[in-house]
Amino acid sequence: MFRRRIKVGKGESLMKNILLVFTDQQRFDTIRALGNPVIHTPVLDNMISRGTAFTRAYTPCPVCVPARFSMHTGLMPHRTECTDNHRMPENVQSFMQILAANGYQSHGVGKMHFVREDQLWGYESRDRSEEGGGEDDFKHYLGENGFDHVYDPHGVRSEMYYIPQPSQLPARMHHSTWVVDRSIEFLEHRDKSRPFFLMTSFIKPHPPFENPTPWNKLYRGPEMPLPKKPEGYENLITYWNRYQNRYKYRDQGEDRNLVRNIKAAYYGCISFIDHNLGRLLTHLDNTGLSKDTLILYTADHGEMLGDYASYGKRNFLDSAARIPLLMIHPDLPGGRLCDTPASLVDVMPTILEYAGIPVPKGLNGESLMALLAAGTRVAEAAAGGDGAAAGAGGDGAAADAGGAVRDTVFGQFQSDGKAMFMAVDRRYKYIYSVPDDKEWLYDHATDPLETINRAYNPAFKKQKDAMKKKLITYFQAEGYTRVLDGDDFKKHPRLTLPEDPDALLLFQDPPSSLPDIPGYKNGY
Repeated sequence: MFRRRIKVGKGESLMKNILLVFTDQQRFDTIRALGNPVIHTPVLDNMISRGTAFTRAYTPCPVCVPARFSMHTGLMPHRTECTDNHRMPENVQSFMQILAANGYQSHGVGKMHFVREDQLWGYESRDRSEEGGGEDDFKHYLGENGFDHVYDPHGVRSEMYYIPQPSQLPARMHHSTWVVDRSIEFLEHRDKSRPFFLMTSFIKPHPPFENPTPWNKLYRGPEMPLPKKPEGYENLITYWNRYQNRYKYRDQGEDRNLVRNIKAAYYGCISFIDHNLGRLLTHLDNTGLSKDTLILYTADHGEMLGDYASYGKRNFLDSAARIPLLMIHPDLPGGRLCDTPASLVDVMPTILEYAGIPVPKGLNGESLMALLAAGTRVAEAAAGGDGAAAGAGGDGAAADAGGAVRDTVFGQFQSDGKAMFMAVDRRYKYIYSVPDDKEWLYDHATDPLETINRAYNPAFKKQKDAMKKKLITYFQAEGYTRVLDGDDFKKHPRLTLPEDPDALLLFQDPPSSLPDIPGYKNGY
């Protein structure tokens, strides 16, 4: 059963409460205290001053559904065969189910992206809202408050997917506001005799990038730095980068003004989340809950945002695969950076360990507390200003706490002939793309921005072979041999895109948003 502390003075019993704050498609380098001098994130900066930032955190799969599935189960994608935005397996246990079996009241607010029959999956209750504007609790809320005319409440998609746009909703009605409003309402009306688990899950900064006024003008295009486009960047991207650029309408030339406006709108989404998150954390402080609540803040994956002339996710470059991961632990000091490689699969064992619940054997993740003990350094300016550097790695700045700790995390997107794999440690990142039949090796000590592929440089053959061996040995130990041919990856035909620039374009409109106007109907 759950562990409960005794009463201390006035107020309710202190318990092992847990808050998981989740964003969608937020890059690792979008927090001011971690080295971004352009963006304003005072609440996240303060979280770092009160807790720990894991500066080398990666998604196990750089796309929404499998990343979330891995986080909720502590299992890597190859274990569940959930490797893309397809149906989730039904027979895998979530940490919410374990918490519920141990007396927790679990509630989820916002986007979950559960592609499965069981939409609770261990939650006792949910306030549902998903991207795309379909019928859910948020859409009903808008209708009840006179905004039923808004068919695209999260922004217009399809051709407008990467076109910055002002929100059709005022700030008080925006989804990022609603998520925090509903989270606070849960905290106010929860069963106070039980510990709680609350997941506060934002849809943003997932595109479309739309902000309510005046947040839509917080950042302006001309002040934004241009995306990263190193010499020969075309050789640093994969088939999946090109595929995404095609179907998201971003491969027909570059408008530099538009590119900068895209980044400005993206940053605006994050700052508006930061502002609303501040209301939630203030509520925890004012009600005394902070002193006994583990707070985790992370994202499912990043966003290319024009780097390498690419957009979206579905690849293992840092822009798409590296994520923010912050933790405030009531019993641990703040203001620390940890550069031990971490992953979303570490969330489940972290939560269960904090709750005092035995962690199931055989998980791929490890407790963040164990990683922290083995790899910590003090942040220099975590609370504000221009911030402390985000720590690319090098040969390791970790303190030796004794005992072995995982030094490498892994990733996978898709499977068989469409698969991509990643292994990353404190210094090197290795990527293999099956549809390209190509390898990449990045040296984060000398090239933290990932501008040079060292995989075919003879001087780096030893390092490349070692990272590749780590990845293959890992799969062999896991019994995942379907992608292997002995001690190498199984070869498949290379994949290319159709030559027609309109082939594969994606339309993602809510059916209710499509015009049905007599006399003005299209023939397609």
